[in-house]
Amino acid sequence: QVQLAESGGGLVQPGGSLRLSCTASGRSFSTNSVAWFRRTQTSEREFVATIRWKDRLTDYGSSVRGRFTISGDAADATAVYLHMNNLKPEDTGIYYCAIGSSTVILNTPLHVWNWGQGTQVTVSP
Repeated sequence: QVQLAESGGGLVQPGGSLRLSCTASGRSFSTNSVAWFRRTQTSEREFVATIRWKDRLTDYGSSVRGRFTISGDAADATAVYLHMNNLKPEDTGIYYCAIGSSTVILNTPLHVWNWGQGTQVTVSP
């Protein structure tokens, strides 16, 4: 089973930025779709962003579109990043990395094969 590890969470002021990273133990993402979901006060598992490695197709949740960007490691398919800009207090939550098949756009928990443990993001003055 693939072990996913997230990093990069922390405390940031409103309007600030963070970059989250997701890596997989001992393998690459080259045959997968990778996504970020989050748990907030208002949502148990909200879709944030996804990337399909084979064609770099991306999709975003409506609440983050235009502020967040998902990208993959340029050199090899071993890391996925979530660049978060103009953060708002409502972005506070636990951010989870997830992996699934490259045959789908991974924007629903139903298609997730494995989850990471999550990383806390807190946006507060």
